Parts: sequence; structure tokens; C-alpha cells
Amino acid sequence: LSSSLLPPLPSFLLFHPPTWEEVSGYDENLNTIRTYQVCNVFEPSQNNWLLTTYVDRRAAQRVYVEIRFTVRDCASIPSVLGSCKETFNLYYLESDHSLSEGRGVEYWTTAPFLKVDTIAADESFSQVDFGGRLMKVNTEVRSFGPLSRGRGFHLAFQDLGACMSLLAVRVFYKKCPSVVQNFAFFPETLTGAESTSLVIARGSCIASAEELDVPIKLYCNGDGEWMVPIGSCSCKAGYEPDKANVCQACPQGTFKSFQGAGLCQQCPPNSLSTAEAATLCGCRNGYYRGDVDKPEDTCVPSAPRNLVSVVNETSVVLEWSPPRDTGHRGDLVYNVLCRRCHSSERRTCQSCEDSVAFSPGRRGLRGDHVEISKLRAHTAYTFDVQAINGVSNKSPYPAQQLSINITTNQAAPSLVPIMHQVSSTSRSFSLSWPPPEQPNGIILDYEIRFYDKLSAGVNSSVVQSGGPGAVLEGLRPGTGYLVQVRARTVAGYGAFSKEMLFHTLTDGKREEDRRGVGGKKNGFGRVCEVILLLLGYRRRQLKESVYGDKLQQYTTGGEAPTVTFPTMSDGHSSPGVKIYIDPFTYEDPNEAVHEFAKEIDPNCVKIEEVLGAGEFGEVYKGRLKLVGKKEFPVAIKTLKAGYSERQRRDFLSEASIMGQFDQPNIIRLEGVVTKSRPTMIITEFMENGALDSFLRRNDGTFPVIQLVGMLRGIASGMRYLAEMSYVHRDLAARNILVNSNLVCKVSDFGLSRYLEEDTSDPTYTSSLGGKIPVRWTAPEAIAYRKFTSASDVWSYGIVTWEVMSYGERPYWDMSNQDVINAIEQDFRLPAPMDCPLVLHQLMLDCWQKDRNARPKFPDLVSMLDKMIRNPWSRTTPSPHALLDRGAPDLSSVSSVEDWLSALKMTQYRDSFVGSGINSLSLITQLTTEDLQRLGVSLAGHQKKILTSVQSMRDHIDDQSPTESL
Repeated sequence: LSSSLLPPLPSFLLFHPPTWEEVSGYDENLNTIRTYQVCNVFEPSQNNWLLTTYVDRRAAQRVYVEIRFTVRDCASIPSVLGSCKETFNLYYLESDHSLSEGRGVEYWTTAPFLKVDTIAADESFSQVDFGGRLMKVNTEVRSFGPLSRGRGFHLAFQDLGACMSLLAVRVFYKKCPSVVQNFAFFPETLTGAESTSLVIARGSCIASAEELDVPIKLYCNGDGEWMVPIGSCSCKAGYEPDKANVCQACPQGTFKSFQGAGLCQQCPPNSLSTAEAATLCGCRNGYYRGDVDKPEDTCVPSAPRNLVSVVNETSVVLEWSPPRDTGHRGDLVYNVLCRRCHSSERRTCQSCEDSVAFSPGRRGLRGDHVEISKLRAHTAYTFDVQAINGVSNKSPYPAQQLSINITTNQAAPSLVPIMHQVSSTSRSFSLSWPPPEQPNGIILDYEIRFYDKLSAGVNSSVVQSGGPGAVLEGLRPGTGYLVQVRARTVAGYGAFSKEMLFHTLTDGKREEDRRGVGGKKNGFGRVCEVILLLLGYRRRQLKESVYGDKLQQYTTGGEAPTVTFPTMSDGHSSPGVKIYIDPFTYEDPNEAVHEFAKEIDPNCVKIEEVLGAGEFGEVYKGRLKLVGKKEFPVAIKTLKAGYSERQRRDFLSEASIMGQFDQPNIIRLEGVVTKSRPTMIITEFMENGALDSFLRRNDGTFPVIQLVGMLRGIASGMRYLAEMSYVHRDLAARNILVNSNLVCKVSDFGLSRYLEEDTSDPTYTSSLGGKIPVRWTAPEAIAYRKFTSASDVWSYGIVTWEVMSYGERPYWDMSNQDVINAIEQDFRLPAPMDCPLVLHQLMLDCWQKDRNARPKFPDLVSMLDKMIRNPWSRTTPSPHALLDRGAPDLSSVSSVEDWLSALKMTQYRDSFVGSGINSLSLITQLTTEDLQRLGVSLAGHQKKILTSVQSMRDHIDDQSPTESL
């Protein structure tokens, strides 16, 4: 939607008479119209100006000018030599008031006019029909801005020697119209100062509607179109939406209990509403609604039916049927009450012991059965099964229940919990044990089963014991035996206990050495022996599990297994690939640092200058001089004084991570200083610093093919990390470092420190109890903290966008919440300026919502390699045609005029021809200074022309034979 600032053919101030004249002419349909025309082609050095009246811009920041005009073909006018032109210039001048007429040409040539563009005709006329000229009308549209220096402006048209007519000028601006969307009203909004600007418009809910959880916004783009809706309104409870974005009240007999898009519903049975816009239907007498219930009809259920029991020794299974009346609700559950009684008199029952087990539970059961175990043998029990729902506690009647009485049978004893070694010789050892926790009767005897550990259970031996102890004899010296024991009652044997390992003494070792001084162990000594035995077993278990994992083999093929940490990645390692070890699995962080990082003598480190402040202290540039090596520059991170132990652990963990990596595109760790103060982490020095700030400092400097090479290096480093099963979680241009050779290296492996709530960095937003970089993070990682290599691929797509936009902030000035909402609505970042379509498609592949559909890092490296290594193949366009958008097709260019037309730069044709540049060989010699002398002052035009010049040079080089010395 646009609004005009001037009517067609506005009034003009003629201030350089008599060059421009207001005369009658004809349009393309030979209708008579009034025009302004000029045709002083026979006189050299023309400078004729035409100024519009003052135009009030009405708060518009960007203005569009539509010009309808005709131009006479210079070739059809004889004897004009080089003074004839087929172009004219458009200027504008901002001011707070109208300029007076009658000023001389000296004023207009020195006034602070700003040039919009040089206008060239697509078609010129030269034929004559019936004594008059046959016109060919051209229409061109140009825009300029931002406008902020005055209430309005003047337009000026400069003629430098053309024969032309100005038929009509329309001056207008663009705006987004007022609209009602998602039950919210958005007012008319002017577009921004640039064609790519997004202007935020806040909406207001319509009548009977309310906002949801986020503010309501729409973005007005440069074309006057609404886009990226954020948030919405919805109809209040008691109101339903219709097709025309209106919220209507629910009629009587219906209700709507919630805010949202749902429709009004009929009142459920046993309830009613007597007024419009009802949010709840009231219950009739005898019906109840719970405090947190949905507005449905509710009442208490009746009792369960057909309760039966199956007794199995000291266990019982209860089964029942649902009640006849469930209360018209879906939250029916059952409770089981247990009481233990005297068999002769059930009136003296008491609650069952806490040790009684209910499977699947005793309260809130959804099913129609329960198994009850660990009851006493030969004991009477009463079980009550209650049927309840969410409103049973509101009913004046007690919960409906059904009862059953059972008596348990005799049962076998439970497990013997533990065994103790009382003494040991080279041929025997004695054991003791406590009775089972539930003997379920009188213990008659015990059975002991044992076998040699090395026999794997073959040829086991069994002995009997009348009490809780036994001596096992006839054993081999220095041998370990696995032993089990079980108890027997009149109901039979219980289950064997868990296996425990006991050892005999070796030959020649005195029995007293095993028993201690005096040859006999008292009760206290026996308990100490058992405790020491258990502690030793636990210590061996920890050493074999925890430290055994950490002392793994880095490569497969050895006896020790390669251990992966599945919490770090969902990828799988391949044989021969080094696997990342999480330093936080170490009890002592110093152990991890000393295993993966080299300790450096502080005398070898020389600090030169401060580079900045880090998370834990200062960051310096310095030099490192190791024994037998030349001195070289390094970066030094220090730990500030007064640190806590947790800060020191987090600081050193980054070194423990970096020390495991060895790849050209991963920042290299030189070593650490931990045995003196200050504590230091020393890495290679990257001269150009962080990638995002480096790109912003060098905006527009590099050809696209070089940017692709930098992206290939980042992808190579991430491929290496993925193969090691490491997930970065904070891949962004700010965490990529660039050295003097423009090699990009992945750095900053300390995201774990951002998971604390005291982080003040606005880049990292709290989510599910932690801090994450929203603009770079995949949606599943934001919502569910699902960090994988696939989420790193999403982040790599954002890094690619940052690189191609020269460090622009992703999603511009949108808030983090707006970014989350926009991504959920499938909004993706558009291609940056001059970004090849193939690279933007690579970004879109990385931003697939389904993480399994995203490419892997090896795939990304392969794609980028094809772009770099096969630029002239049939399947892959050349890097200059594919990656430098706007370069002409060399096969179709035969002249300077063709070349300018291919670039859409025909406005400079006269300047090139007038300066004697009339061949493509001269084009390949152009420089930036040459372009400035030719009048190409816009940086974007210079870049486009020089990119094409370089493409032509490369094309010539590729066609030349290779010269040998």
C-alpha cells in the first residue's frame, strides 16, 4: 500500500530559463498532454535544472519517485557530435521550508543536493510520423532515504545535453495498511528508512479478546507488507470466535471455560447456565465439582463389585469389577486398605506393617487388581477396596468400598541378608550369618552351596548346618570361593542368598596371621573384619569402574575397551578414532588437567599486553619460549585472585577439553600453569581475533569464494569434534578465531560455565534452569536441552549466515522470545546481500526442524569442497558465476556496452565511452581510483564492477597456456 505525496505532473520552479519549457505534447496514445521538455543538444556543456515545488514528506522515511519520460535517440540528430546525451540526473534536497524561485544557476550547482541516480531510457525514439515525433514512453522508479533532516524536500532534474520530455512525476511512500489479524488490531504503519528495514507494530486485542503469553507484534517490511506475526489474541472465556475476527458471547445453555480458539459447548448433563457469556455451568443438586476439575458433570462413584482373592502362602492377589456408576467422570481410581486381625476376633484389627508390599501400589490404582506380599504366615487380614474420584471428598457420604477377609498360609523363609568370614586357614574358613528378616516360621536348618571361583559354578559342593554358621573344609590353598546360603522351614527352602567371595590362606602362612593375636577373634574384631572386607570390595569396584573408564585406550584394538560418554553426543565412534572424555567425570580436576595438558614452567612465559577481560580473569598476548624451540606468540588466560574452588575447576576444565583435540581448525592448547600463581591457560595466538568483529572491520573486502574457504575450515573443525563425540553447544562467529593467514579455528569450549544463573551476558538466555545462546541454538535444544551434533549443525547454519552478512547480528533487533516464536512459525533468515543461492540453501538445510533431516558435518565439508575444487564443472557453476552474483556471462559479452548492460550499470556508459574505455581489454585494467574518476562513487556499484573485472581476469588466465620457467 502506498500514498502519493504529489499529483501527476506537479508544479515546477523553472530556475534556469529558457532551457526547460512547459509545452503541449503527446503521450504514447497520441493524447495531448502538458510536458516539460529540453533539447539543447547543439550546444556543449549543458547544465539545465528543473526543480519541483516543496514536498511535505508526512513522516515518511523513504520516498519513491516514478518518472514517465521520453528521450530522443542521439543518432537520429545530425551534427551533434559528442554533446548529445540520452540520460539525466535525479537529485533531492531536504529542508524545513520551500526554497524561493529566481535563484541563479550558481546557487543550484553549489546547493547541497544529494544525487539519487542517473536515469537512462530503456527506449528512445527517432522516427517521424505525420509531421510529428512518434514517442516511446519510459517509466523508471527510484527511491531514496533515510529522510530525517527536514519536514520535506525538493526534487531536481539535471539535464546535461539530452533531447527529452518529462511527462509525469509521481512521488509516493509505502505503508502497511491497518489490519485485524489473530483477533488483534494493528494500525497503519509507515515502512522504514531502508528497503530491508523491519518496523515493529504493536497490536491491541479486539473487544472480548485477551493477549496470550507474549506481546502481540507484526513486522512491516520495506514493500508495505506485514510479516512474522508474533503472539496473538484469543477470545475470552465465555466468548467464541467467528470467521470475521469477532468474539461473540456464548448463548444461554452453553459455556466456554477457557480463553482460546474453542467454541461454546452445551452444558453437560446435570448442569445449566442462565446467562450469556457463561464460563461455567452450575451443578444441579446432588452433583459436585472438584476444585481443579474441568467444567463437566460430576458425582461420586458407587462401590466396586465382585471382589475376589487368591492366597499363595504369604501373598494374596485381589481382583474386582468396576462400580456400576462411575460418577460420569474419567478420574476413577481405587485405594486398598490393609488391616491385620486376630483370627479369633476380627474386631481387634490394626493397620498392616509398613513392610507389606503392594504391587503396583496401594493408592490411586487405575487397574482392577493388586498383589500384596510380605504378609505374616498363618495370619488373618481384612482388605477394603475403595472406589473414589476427584469429588469424593466433597460428598457428605463416606467413600464407597468393598471388603474381604483372608488368612495366609505357611511360607518359605526370606533371603539371608549377608555372610561374615570368622576365620580362615589354607584349607578351610568358617562363616556366620544372621537369620532371614522374615523367617515365616521356625528355622529348621541351613544349606550352604560353594564352588571354586575359577570353575564358573561347575562341580559345586553343598553342606548342611543346624545353625547360623558353618566351617567349610577340604579347600585348596590361596583360592577364592563363591558361597551362598538358604534357610528351611516346614514350608520348604527359601531362595539362595547372593554370592559372596571368600579366600583361603596360601601355604606356609600361619593361621594366626588370619585370625589375629591370640588366634581367636572376639565379636568386635569380627565386625571390623566384615567392615574392612566391604570397604575393600567397594574400593576395588570404584577403581575398576570409575578410574578404569578414565584410563581407557584412546584407539580401538587394545584389550581395554574404548569408552564413550552418551550424554555428550548421539553420534557413534568409528574404529581408530579418538573419543572425547568429559573432565567432569574426574573427582579431582587436577587429575584431568595433568592427563590432557602439559605443565609449563612459568619462567618460559612472558606477558606483553592485555587483550581484554575473560570469564575468569584477564586475557593477555605474550610469548612462550620452550626448551629447544624458538620463541613464538601465544594467548594467555589467567585466573583472577580470590577465586573459589568451583571457579578453578571450571577454568581448568576448558584446558582439559582443548588438550584432547589436535586438528588444524581447532584452537591449539600449548599448556597450563597450575603449580604457581596466577593459574594460566596458554593457547596459540590468533592475530585477527574473533570472526564476527573481524568481518565487521572488513565489510565487503573478501570475494565470496574466500568466505566459502573460511566456512570450509570451520566445518572441518566441527567434523573432527563430531567424530570425537563432542558437542560444542555454543558454535557462533564470536567463538571462531582467525589467524594472520585467515585460517578459522573453533574455540571457547567452556559453555558449561554459562549454565549458572548468575551470568549477566545478554547473549545467553535462561531456559529450563540454564543459559543458552538463543539466536544460535536449535529449537530442540532450547525447548528440551537436547544438545547433539545435529544442534551444532543448526548453529553452523547461523555461523554461515553471519559470515556471508559480514558479522551482522542474526535476527537483527528482534528479542530472543520473538526469535523463538518466529522459528516455531517456520520463519528462517533470508539470504544476505550478494549471497549465492546455493549457500543460502545450505543454511536452510541446516535449519530443518527435524534434526535427523539436517546434513552431517562430513556432508557439509563435502559440499563446500565441491564449490571450491570444481568451479568450472558442468554440474557446479564457476565460483565467479555462482558465488559472485551479478558477474556477466563471459560467453555473451562482446563490448563494453554489453558488459555494462549485463551488470545493469548502463548509467555509466557515457562516462566509460567519453573516457576512451571502449574495449574489454581496457576493462580488465580498471582500479578503484579509475572508477571514482569515472563518476562511480557508490561503494556497492564499485564492488559489483570490480568483482566482474576480477572474474574477467580469471577467465583470461584460465584460457592462457601455463608458462614454464
